[in-house]
Formats: sequence, structure tokens, C-alpha cells
Amino acid sequence: MSRTFRNIPYRKRNRSARIDHETKISIQNKALSAYYSETDINERISKTGIFGNYRGFVAIIIIGLFLTSCVSKKVLLEEQGKSKQCFENLTECQDRYKNLENQKRDLNNLNKDLSNKIFNLEIQLANEQNKVTLLEQQLEYFKSTNTNLLDRLADLSVVSKAGAESIRKSLDALNEQNRYIKDLTSSIRHRDSLNLVLVMNLKRSLGEIGDDDINIEIRKGVVYISISDKMLFKSGSAEISSRAEIVLGKIAKVLNDHPQLEILVEGHTDSVPISTSCLADNWDLSVKRATSVVRLLQTKHGIAPERMTAGGRSEYIPRDTNETPEGRQVNRRTEIIILPELDQFFQLLEPQEELGQVN
Repeated sequence: MSRTFRNIPYRKRNRSARIDHETKISIQNKALSAYYSETDINERISKTGIFGNYRGFVAIIIIGLFLTSCVSKKVLLEEQGKSKQCFENLTECQDRYKNLENQKRDLNNLNKDLSNKIFNLEIQLANEQNKVTLLEQQLEYFKSTNTNLLDRLADLSVVSKAGAESIRKSLDALNEQNRYIKDLTSSIRHRDSLNLVLVMNLKRSLGEIGDDDINIEIRKGVVYISISDKMLFKSGSAEISSRAEIVLGKIAKVLNDHPQLEILVEGHTDSVPISTSCLADNWDLSVKRATSVVRLLQTKHGIAPERMTAGGRSEYIPRDTNETPEGRQVNRRTEIIILPELDQFFQLLEPQEELGQVN
């Protein structure tokens, strides 16, 4: 059974220029055979055999491959363009991410600096507020005192000239006492601030040394530097070791920054008796150790000798028990005591003497 195929135009984008008009018509007619029903195809096969029409199938396969190759090339170009764009977007995002990370790190550092500044300012504010509160309390006290005196004066119906003069002198004395208290408070505050600065500077300079060998503290309003004898001297000797010279050099550097301060060096021993050809007893040992420290501070580190005093306390001011080895080790020490200039405190006593004369 034969069929006649009519020509149907076959349009396709990007068709090859090498295919002529007759070839196109032949390919189109052969492609139409694929749309016949399965019954027609089986009927043709039964009459012509399966190999009788193999050329049509080959043509259909060639058309499919041709169309697929064209479409695949176009899709490939489009996917390559998309991939390139995605890669560029990824690179841009990575650059932006790095910039944001750098900005985040800078902001974190800035935040830490601001937090430290805020903390320091809060401490300063609290100190100033305490000072203001103290001054306000003093002012209120003196105001109430003066008010009470004036009220009592107003209540007196008859006041002699001598009595009025006595009251006036009392008021003057109170005002003078107020000034004296303010000066004394200011001096004590200045001394405490100076002591705090000294302790901080000394601990900063001696930070690598353990607390068992050196101890810095404020007692009775002055700074105590307590150095163990095992760091400074050999057992039963007043000769300073090389390690101790380094430590004393650091202490001397801080002391030279405050030339207005006096220095007292005291030697202390334990209760174990000592008697050698060079040392008579613990009194002798404690004094010689103190003078060795003073001599080193003067000769090697340039501290003025008129600022320093050397003294020995023997075994009689222990810091721990002498019944145990540990306690005796604590008691064997040399103390450098930093004192304020005594003339300043003697001057503060002069207004008080004048007040006693007025009263």
C-alpha cells in the first residue's frame, strides 16, 4: 500500500545553508511518516519489511541530532553567560563580605576603647561626687553652727561689750578652725593620692618578682616596701647580692621621681641569736643590713643621702611567730619606708597653736 506525501513547509531557526531545496522537501516528507498511526506503520512493515524503509528512520535520527546540536549550542552559550555572571556576583559578594568583616573588627575595637574610657570616666565621676558630698556635709555643719551661735546671740537681751567681743572671737576661731580642717583634709588627700601613685608605680616596676620575696603596702598613711632577706643577703651576712642590686635599682628609679619624699630603711631579724667575728648580735646584723641598702641607693643610684635614714630593729618587731621556720623567714626582712616631708606637717600644726592662744 503506497501513499503520496504532499509537501508541507518545514521551518526551523538557524537551518544549515548547505542543504538545498530538494533535500529539505525530502526530509520533510520523511519526517511526516513519523506521525502516522501505529497500525499504518505495522501494515507497511508487513508488506515491505522492516528494512524496506530504514532510510526514513535514518533521516528522522539525523534531523533530531541536527536540532539537538543547534539547541544545545545555544543553551550552552546561555549557561556559560549565566555562569560567568554568577561568578562575578560571587566575587563581588566575597569582596563585600571582607569589607564588612573589616568594618566589624574596627567597630569592635572602637567599642572596646569607648568602654574603657567610659569606665575611667565613671570612676573619676564617682570620686568627684564623693568629694562634693564631703564638702557639702562640712558646709552644712558650719552653717548650722554659725546659725546656732547667731540665734543664741539674738536671744540675749543684754550683751556686754566684753561678751560680744568674746562671741566675735569665738566665731573667728571657728572660721579659722574650718580653714585648718580644710587644709589638713586637702593635705591628707594629697598624701593618699601620692601613696597610691607610688604603690602603682612600684608594683608595675617589680611585677615580675613574686609576692613571697617583696611586698608593697600602705600602713599608717605611708608606703612600706618589705624585701625578704633571701633576696637581699646571704644568711648571716650584710653583703647585697647581684639580684638584689637589680631590684633596688628599680625601686630607686621610682624614688628619684619624687625627690620631696623622705626614706627610712629598717633592718629586721628573727629571734635566732648570732655571734661572729664581724657581728655581735641581731642588733648589729639589722643595722649593717640597713646601712648596706642605704649606701647602695646613694652610691649607685644617686639618691641624696640627706633624704635617707638607716636603722636596725633587731628581732623585736616581728611580723609572724618565731616558733616556726616559715614564721622566722617572714621576720627576716628589710623594709624601705617612704615618708612625706615632715616640715609640711609641722606647718599644718601652726594654725592649731594660734587657735589655742585665741581660746
